[in-house]
Amino acid sequence: MEEHNQVGRTEVLLKKNEVLKVENVSMKFNLMEKKVDNLKEYVIKAIKRELRYQEFWALRDISFSLNKGDRLGILGLNGAGKSTLLKIIAGVLKATEGEITIKGKVVPLLELGAGFDLQYTGAENIYLYGAVLGYSKEFIEEKYDEILEFSELGDFIDVPVKNYSSGMKARLGFSIATIVEPDILILDEVLSVGDAKFRRKSEKKIMTMFEKGVTVLFVSHSIDQVQRLCDRSILLEHGRMIANGSTDEVSKIYEDKINS
Repeated sequence: MEEHNQVGRTEVLLKKNEVLKVENVSMKFNLMEKKVDNLKEYVIKAIKRELRYQEFWALRDISFSLNKGDRLGILGLNGAGKSTLLKIIAGVLKATEGEITIKGKVVPLLELGAGFDLQYTGAENIYLYGAVLGYSKEFIEEKYDEILEFSELGDFIDVPVKNYSSGMKARLGFSIATIVEPDILILDEVLSVGDAKFRRKSEKKIMTMFEKGVTVLFVSHSIDQVQRLCDRSILLEHGRMIANGSTDEVSKIYEDKINS
């Protein structure tokens, strides 16, 4: 498959087995210094040029590469920049600086069910969410029964999603998103949704994808889960990468920081 850049213009050739290269990626957000309570106040301040912003760097100078079949855990406390990094790689956000080069199809499982229309039924959202993920109508029709069976929603599939619990929405979202076999799979805390039975089932599904050589980027607050699923890890702190190596080595550094 062809390589493509999601950030920047410079063509960067990947090595033979590489599927992802992250080079000097940084992400800056402009945060409003003072809270504005309503649109009217915002417009008035904007006209008077009284709006003040403060720079916040969510990521600074992140670099690493992955080969086909690598399983990378991304560790760090809340606010470390983990989800921001995944969203940049997935193409949801555009980095302020740096280059991302990817080979193959990327499937992000970031916010399961975020693309659902709450007024539509589960069945209608299978087609809607599938379209958002880039699946054709014919493909969804072919996989519909498989999605329904895995979600375990039964007759609830014909009920509007506004009546679903968060766990039911996550189950449906996971079932739709994992129906394809991507080259690169991005997981952000998605194996912690639903009840214990569904979590075990979801993890088993992910493991079967691992066995087929899928490359994985995985964020989880569970060190045990990262150690079980990932062979490599990086550790982020305040937007910077402070460790990169085997999961056992990086996990120990992370645990020492949590306990210090």
